[in-house]
Amino acid sequence: MLDVTSAEAVEAILTAVRPQVVIHAAAYTAVDAAENDPERARLVNTRGAANVAEAARRIDARMVHISTDYVFGGTQGRAYLPDDAPAPLSVYGRSKLDGEREVVRCRPEAVILRSAWLYSSHGSNFVLQMLERMRAGQALRVVSDQVGSPTWARSLADAVWRAAARPEVHGVHHWTDAGVATWYDFAVAVQEEAMTLNLLTNGVSIMPVTSDDYRTAARRPGFSVLDKRATWAALDLPVHHWRVNLRRMLQELAGA
Repeated sequence: MLDVTSAEAVEAILTAVRPQVVIHAAAYTAVDAAENDPERARLVNTRGAANVAEAARRIDARMVHISTDYVFGGTQGRAYLPDDAPAPLSVYGRSKLDGEREVVRCRPEAVILRSAWLYSSHGSNFVLQMLERMRAGQALRVVSDQVGSPTWARSLADAVWRAAARPEVHGVHHWTDAGVATWYDFAVAVQEEAMTLNLLTNGVSIMPVTSDDYRTAARRPGFSVLDKRATWAALDLPVHHWRVNLRRMLQELAGA
């Protein structure tokens, strides 16, 4: 376990190990909790990023830094390009944007890879939370006016490793699975795919609601779709629609 908020600890471990590549995925990701704990969010997401980037610079290591679609405000009517102006709405988004800027300052050759709506077969994420509530027979109310691109963590991992192996790739890039959805669409797809794989025996009612109906401490962007075309071309990886990757992840969960 490495505390990225400690510059001394980060420098000590990187100096001892001297890796060729540093992948910085550590983050304070509790978006709502960050509103009441801004100093901790900034310490991890901003100062931590600076500490890792500075240590990577000193040992001349390749660096890939993971960031988020929440650096954008969500008012644009098209997918966000990497060089579009950020306008974060939350403490979390601002702390991640400041972390990006620290990485650029300390390690200009680094890759900053923004992603969105990540899920996997382990940890805490939207898909597993939905499955838990569906198994409990809970009727669901899910926001239908926030649009993004659900992304399997394995897809992002493939992109990270490919970016790390291509030194000509640097600067800010976007990576998500293809396609778009609302959180409501995502929840409906989770139930449909899980029923097909017998991960669920009975369906539950899923009701679309607005962000105003489902208030949270932190504001979320209404439209945070990322334009990935340049990154898809640069990394030359297979690109799958989010629903295809959702099915693959649930098959993994089911042991199929």
